[in-house]
Amino acid sequence: MFESIASGLYQTLVVDNRYVLILQGLKNTLIITFFSLLLGLAIGLVVAVVKVAPNSRAMRPLRWLSDLYVTVIRGTPVVVQLIIINGSILKASDNQILIAVVAFGVNSGAYVAEIIRGGILAVDRGQTEAGRSLGLTAGMTMSHIVLPQAFKTTLPSLGNEFIALLKETSVAGYVAIRDLTKAGDSIFSRTYNIASMYIVALIYLVLVIGLTALLGRLERRLHKNDHR
Repeated sequence: MFESIASGLYQTLVVDNRYVLILQGLKNTLIITFFSLLLGLAIGLVVAVVKVAPNSRAMRPLRWLSDLYVTVIRGTPVVVQLIIINGSILKASDNQILIAVVAFGVNSGAYVAEIIRGGILAVDRGQTEAGRSLGLTAGMTMSHIVLPQAFKTTLPSLGNEFIALLKETSVAGYVAIRDLTKAGDSIFSRTYNIASMYIVALIYLVLVIGLTALLGRLERRLHKNDHR
């Protein structure tokens, strides 16, 4: 058994320096995940604030667009969105990483928006009234009082969304990006040895465990600050 495992690892990683493919795929996966996360947070924050804003005449078109965006993105598969953005919206771009970042960021933004919106609505209305009574504007009250509390409330849900985003990037190969999954599949197609996919699965598992540990540490630190 050990000889079989060693042989599989040798064919998968050592022969023709195939480990380089894994490293390149891991690099692309981390780049796509990181920048998609930032884009998703930015979009989600803006959409969430728009959706909880007072229903004035000026805000109605923005709220309608926000509702449409969330409905469309959450109602269609991320693979379909990725292919559409690659084949039409960003068809002129030769930067496949950029295309993937936009696709996954836009997709994640819809889910982040609903998570943050729920966190904002969970903050007691008295907090907003207290901020306004102190002379703060609506924007200052939202940014300095409501959003920090909403972030603490939604951190576990945001963490789950970030982990889901990391795993969703495994479909980036549909637009000819050699991400971690695509690298493993390329090695498998050459060697017909499933060891490459076991390695890919292990790397994803390590990444998820590491991210979960970091989020747990951040959550504990925030709770400690609450008790000071």
